[in-house]
Order: sequence, then structure tokens, then C-alpha cells
Amino acid sequence: MHPIARNVSPQQRRIKRQLSHCDSYSFFNLLTAPELFETVESLLPEHRERLFPPTETLSLFLAQALSADRSCQKAVDETAVKRVVAGLRRCSARTGAYCRARKRLPLNMVRTLACHTGGWVTRGEPPSPGVGGGVRCG
Repeated sequence: MHPIARNVSPQQRRIKRQLSHCDSYSFFNLLTAPELFETVESLLPEHRERLFPPTETLSLFLAQALSADRSCQKAVDETAVKRVVAGLRRCSARTGAYCRARKRLPLNMVRTLACHTGGWVTRGEPPSPGVGGGVRCG
């Protein structure tokens, strides 16, 4: 058996197990952690602070993509509930604002962050503080 094929399955199981416990707040904390903060900040488009600024939108989108129910409605409903629980102002459960915010996410931002984190996963190492590098992607 090829050495990479032998390692893929345990790696996939480990990642799946870790991601099953992630929600949008977990992704937001990751995106704003010291390991990625400078990279994320450099990729952010000009924006106004609204209900779904880019970093929060990307966090919510990642959680949505990895959830069993990948609907925008579930993602927005969970956000609305978490806002109320946290004592923040209520927001609408309509999906329009979130879907528009998601469309505004720069593709380059998503691509670059995927390359950085993919490089860390491939090398089997956690990102080091202050590391802005990673795998170069087209």
C-alpha cells in the first residue's frame, strides 16, 4: 500500500472528529488567533461593521459547510439564538443578509486561508505564532 494512502484515513478521521465539535464561534476564534490574525487582516476587504462582517461571515460559512444540515436557514437561526443568549441585540432569522454577505467574501481571502491551513495540516503541524506562510496556491 502506498504510504500516503495508509496515512490518509487516520488523518481524515482525526480531522472529522475535531470538526464535529466546531461551530462558527470556534472558527471565529481560529481566524482571529495570533497564528492567522495578520493574514486574515491583510485579506479583509473594505467593509462596514454590520451583522455579518467578513470574518464572522467566513466563520459562519465554514460551520455551515461542515454541518449535517448545510442550509443557510439553520446557520442564521443558530446565529440569532447565540446572539440572544449572549445578550446581544436580536437579529432577523431571514437569510438574505447572510447570503449577500457570503457573496461579498473575496475569493482570494478564502483561497489564501485554505492554502495556509492546508499547508499546516499537510505538514502535520499546528501553525506557529506569527507565521503568515503556508503552501503557495495558484
